[in-house]
Amino acid sequence: MDNKIDLRRLYYFVVVAEELHFTRAAERLHIAQPPLSYHIQQLEHELDVQLFTRTRHHVQLTEAGRTLLSEAYRLFSQVEQMVRVVQRIGHGEVGLLTLGFVPSASNNILPAILRLFRERYPEVRLLLKEQNPDQMIRGLEELRLDVGFLYLPCESSALEKRAVSREPLIAVLPQNHPLAVRAEIALSELAEDFFVLPPRYAAVPGLLSHIMESCLKAGFVPKVAQEAWLMQTIIGLVAANIGIALVPASVQHLHRTGVSYKPLQGSSVHVEMGMIWRREETLPTLQLFLRLVDEIVKG
Repeated sequence: MDNKIDLRRLYYFVVVAEELHFTRAAERLHIAQPPLSYHIQQLEHELDVQLFTRTRHHVQLTEAGRTLLSEAYRLFSQVEQMVRVVQRIGHGEVGLLTLGFVPSASNNILPAILRLFRERYPEVRLLLKEQNPDQMIRGLEELRLDVGFLYLPCESSALEKRAVSREPLIAVLPQNHPLAVRAEIALSELAEDFFVLPPRYAAVPGLLSHIMESCLKAGFVPKVAQEAWLMQTIIGLVAANIGIALVPASVQHLHRTGVSYKPLQGSSVHVEMGMIWRREETLPTLQLFLRLVDEIVKG
């Protein structure tokens, strides 16, 4: 006996076993009755057992037939489950997505994106890596990251970019600063102050480029007191009277004693948080993630 079973014939057997009538089973399967009878006979031959007792007016399952029906149900249930799992993996609903982000992204749109993605696709494991922009670019180029969030612009030609949020720059002053009592200030009024600035990165001009552009438009080059890349550190240094800073407006959600956040009069400079990923990347989990982000950004 050949241990291989034709699954199509096994399915034909299930339908006949459920109907216990060859004509009705053939109609349900949308085939003629003679081919159906042939396939059942062949299945019995392959298994070397009789599956049905047939009379002129009745069809009944044998004991072997009842056992095969029970096993067939279990087998087709497993096949259906296997198909669902494979489809979910192929569609990106199961798997791993490795995501890099600059820490200040967590003050912006990123938490909402991660929350919705986890709700919709709980079987996709998110591996999150807090990184500076240069680390993120290398991680994407070396296939250690799938997607990243940083401040634009990003000048790597190997990567796709998409802005996911836009916000103005605001000033952060120590509470004892003479201008801290004002509702808003002109950036030119800070020309003599020392600044705490984010560092310059090799691949991503990002946030520093926007700060320098703002200051140059106001007629001065900022004097550097200290560099720091974490927004929490920048705010802490301002609180310690090391200098002042220009930061994205969302940073004011970091409630820190000893500082005062001030809008800038007539400021036209906005910063964009961007999402970056490898050009032509086809990873299913990434495609799902990109579609979800696009949905959130478009509202």
